[in-house]
Amino acid sequence: MTKFTHSEAETEALGAAFAAKLPAGAVVALYGDLGCGKTAFVRGMARGMGLDEREVNSPTFTIVNEYDGGGGGEKPLFHFDMYRLASADELFDIGWEDYLSRGGVCAVEWSENVPGAFEGDEYVVRFRKSGETDREIELEGGQELC
Repeated sequence: MTKFTHSEAETEALGAAFAAKLPAGAVVALYGDLGCGKTAFVRGMARGMGLDEREVNSPTFTIVNEYDGGGGGEKPLFHFDMYRLASADELFDIGWEDYLSRGGVCAVEWSENVPGAFEGDEYVVRFRKSGETDREIELEGGQELC
């Protein structure tokens, strides 16, 4: 399914609608160039999961940011940025399997940098710029969520 957004707020709203029904343990592989809306989408995912989206920023230098509901029972969101990784092996070195076992949702920016890291049952979201603020966002595996 392909969706079109025309602002950062619309991209966030799509992320919120997408994530509102994500099951615990879901992996969301995000693909797209720099500045195409991946972090805005994850910010929306946090909101859709009942988490504080104001805290969401790109974890480029830390590799992963963890967001939880402060004990409110919400499932956590683990926001990965694979921009600085060279292979899937490096993802496993930072404890990927531990994050998967914690029952949260893993959103992975720059998934193209870790080919073979996922088992094929991930949700895939591809971003393309189609204008200054316009985005074409292709959702695979999560059609029933939006």
